[in-house]
Amino acid sequence: MVIPLPFVTRRPTVPAKDGASWPHVVILGGGFAGAHAVGALRDARVRVTLIDRNVYKTFQPLLYQVATAGLNPGDVTMFLRGLSLKVPNMRYRQGEVEGVDPQRKVVRLDEGQKGQHEIAYDYLIVANGATTTYFGTPGAEEHAMPMYTRSQALAIRDRVFSELERSSREVGQTHDKLHVCIVGGGPTGVEIAGALADFRMQELDILYPEMDPGTLQVTVLQRGDELLKEFSTKYRQYAADELRDRGVTLQLGRGVKEVGYDHVVLDDDAILESDITIWAAGVAIPRSVAEWGFPQDKRGRLAVDDYLQVKGFPGVYAAGDIAGQDEALPQLAQPAIQTGEAAARAIAAEVAGTPRKKFTYTDLGTMATIGRHAAIAEIPVLGGLSGSLGWAAWLGVHITKMLGHRNQRAVAMNLISLYGGSRATHQPNPVVGEVDSLRSAKVFEAQAPRRMFGKNAGATCPPDEHIESDTGSQGRAGAKQA
Repeated sequence: MVIPLPFVTRRPTVPAKDGASWPHVVILGGGFAGAHAVGALRDARVRVTLIDRNVYKTFQPLLYQVATAGLNPGDVTMFLRGLSLKVPNMRYRQGEVEGVDPQRKVVRLDEGQKGQHEIAYDYLIVANGATTTYFGTPGAEEHAMPMYTRSQALAIRDRVFSELERSSREVGQTHDKLHVCIVGGGPTGVEIAGALADFRMQELDILYPEMDPGTLQVTVLQRGDELLKEFSTKYRQYAADELRDRGVTLQLGRGVKEVGYDHVVLDDDAILESDITIWAAGVAIPRSVAEWGFPQDKRGRLAVDDYLQVKGFPGVYAAGDIAGQDEALPQLAQPAIQTGEAAARAIAAEVAGTPRKKFTYTDLGTMATIGRHAAIAEIPVLGGLSGSLGWAAWLGVHITKMLGHRNQRAVAMNLISLYGGSRATHQPNPVVGEVDSLRSAKVFEAQAPRRMFGKNAGATCPPDEHIESDTGSQGRAGAKQA
């Protein structure tokens, strides 16, 4: 008999010999809920197939750092196939889910090849999350830039630096400012605004000495009267004060009713210049889910019972953003992790013939970072934290919650390098990619008839100078830069 030794003996990478006859669990989505559901099934006598459009899991709470050039995209992503190290009964399959037939118990996939591809299941966990919603705002889908996926974060990063390069060449002639408007005052909007403000304060004048730091203007647009509604009034005010101290303009109580090429129209018909509009106003369940035949609540989430089983469909569970309990949970990482694990444990109990346990959410607290050494954390029992102490807690929690030791080490070192030391010792080294300011300048000129601000705004564009803009699903880069 061989006794496995920790850190010496590796877990087997293939299922047991009789694994082919085990019940088949299909998990849709490799986000927080899906990945943690996989982990919770590691010792269950089931076969697991994880399906996702992307081969990687994204740590979305740190996407804003990718968008503002603080982290590499690889720092916040993990190869989903790597989960098989600890879960040998898991297999990954890349594909786009076209539909689910609960009567036949099959999932239909688009795998890029002709013909219909189906995967049969005995148990199903729907954890494919939510997607960006524009609430029907005219022009938003065309011109605004969401930040829900890695590719969208990269598109924002490359757009920001392309526009900075273009502006640096024109600043001496036009003195035009580069306006970034962030729609949404939740954690995502606040965090990306703070990161851009820190970049302006710490790095802009060094990297772009020809530009005045005031050239970069950051504005947060929030329909509600306060930021961060998830937090208490005390910390909402703290976040607002910190952003204002960093030079961020807050437009509270003002919604956006239209997005243009270089502007936004507010609900009182006021027009604000917005060279780059970042959309952080919320998410919604994909419309295609309604075609799968499962019951949905008024928010579009799948209606589930106390065990996270979709009501009326035995063996089908929902977890994460797409799961709709009677008392809705926030669409954040911790609820996704807990519901993913709970759904997997319910399936494991069914397979083992033991009673399932009702899901109970444990509130571990809420955190958000505003910028350099400024964060807020509200933790049950421990109370609230802010400032440098809150920032240290935020950093520690986010690092430990990442999957993969490489990601943890990379994020820790990069964030400490980014925020450690003083202005005198910090050497700016933003993570940049495709910075095509030449094309950005051409598109800027070609869009003159649609622009309301800047040089030659409203001018007629010669037909031979027209440049098509790339506003596809990969980042929604808007009309200003492809």
